[in-house]
Amino acid sequence: MHKQLNYPDRASFSRMTNDDAQAVVKYLATLEFPTLYEMSLQFALFKKTYGIPTISSLLVDTKEFSSPERSSKRYADTGLLISEFSIHPPKSERAVKAIARMNYLHGHYQKAGRITNDDLLYTLSVFITEPIAWVAKYEWRSMTEMEICAVSTFWKSMGDAMGINYEGSLPRASHWVDGLEFYEDIKSWAENYEKTYMVPAATNKKTADELVPLLLTYVPNIFQTSARAMVAVIMGDRLRAAMIYPIPSKPYFQCASIVFAVRKFILRHLCLPRYKESTQIGDQDPKTGRYYLSTYLARPFYNKPTFLNRWGPEGWLVRLLGGVVPGSEGKRYEPDGYLISEVGPDRFRDKGVKETDAYEAKLNAERPRGCPFAFGK
Repeated sequence: MHKQLNYPDRASFSRMTNDDAQAVVKYLATLEFPTLYEMSLQFALFKKTYGIPTISSLLVDTKEFSSPERSSKRYADTGLLISEFSIHPPKSERAVKAIARMNYLHGHYQKAGRITNDDLLYTLSVFITEPIAWVAKYEWRSMTEMEICAVSTFWKSMGDAMGINYEGSLPRASHWVDGLEFYEDIKSWAENYEKTYMVPAATNKKTADELVPLLLTYVPNIFQTSARAMVAVIMGDRLRAAMIYPIPSKPYFQCASIVFAVRKFILRHLCLPRYKESTQIGDQDPKTGRYYLSTYLARPFYNKPTFLNRWGPEGWLVRLLGGVVPGSEGKRYEPDGYLISEVGPDRFRDKGVKETDAYEAKLNAERPRGCPFAFGK
């Protein structure tokens, strides 16, 4: 990837295009570090941002995590939108539609004053910093400077597409030379923001209490207590305190270190390079025009009820653990797949067509394929 894209040194990073940055992100997420890259984004969005009371209070008020079904659907909706604009080129139809749909869903709460610019900026920051930190800490190698630059460049472009304002928050706003400078600024800002705003709150704990069981759906009851402790280990001190979770005993920290160390050793010394991309989204069904997910958490939203999905090894394992397989309970879990225009809470289904069309037109006209720092805001 480094040779293919020709960014040999720091000076060359200033010309990194949005197209190239997205290609690197796709490579990292689907080939180089697929498991932990996805886990880091899950952690960033579904745990870390919910340690901020202004964000967790909105989730509690909207009851997005009030049941396993709603929690699983929100997880599926959020994950597929991120995958759509991360896996596909910036100006592709699927990427543009996904960003437009996300902007429409956010816009409803922004107009009501429930989502602030700082909320969006912090969420953007963890999408940059958490994958980089997780890979450095847990993977078989750290990201290179070029890869860090690409991750930051890609998400800077996403922040522009979301209309996030950096002025007054990031010191070099609109004057960054490359993605590494943007990474340095947003990382520093996020660390200071967490010190001030990631504080204990009842809404933080409520979202954690609703989300953790979802993450541990298929963990046998006998291991639930240990699994919850391991989740608390991964949270880290500040987030764990904000979620009002107890500090696990020392053996759990040691166990987590051993597990990740063993995994790192196996990947580094015993595994061949991946040759097949790992992604949860697939191609469009030529008959229906709809899309499907290949994975799910707790409930099989948007999973096609094929014979293999229902009766293959994974299907049997899910059944044995008391879970739900694709095609169960009729249309409840959207077995016919999804259209991007339908994604989101049920109350927004098939709504916002005009608003989304306007967002798409704006993105098609303004979102650059070239270097986003040449179009800084």
